[in-house]
Amino acid sequence: MSASTGPVLTIGALTLINRSVFNDKPVDWKVPVGTAVAVVLFSAAERVVGRGAVYIAYLALVTMTFVRVDPKIPTPAESALAWFEKR
Repeated sequence: MSASTGPVLTIGALTLINRSVFNDKPVDWKVPVGTAVAVVLFSAAERVVGRGAVYIAYLALVTMTFVRVDPKIPTPAESALAWFEKR
């Protein structure tokens, strides 16, 4: 496996957990398919670009954790904080 696989798979897992566990939305099956495609593309980009693709994967992970992609669904950081405050 390439070094960018971990961050990209984490992005997919956090997206699914954020939607289904934290926000009680149905599972969006486009996320696992998109994650699989992204893993393959990042692996190929890592062979061409090198460490730059790994840095971009980690930057994407940090960005999706703290920046809202869908305005209706909070970020994973916001969702986790609200979920743990309820407990």
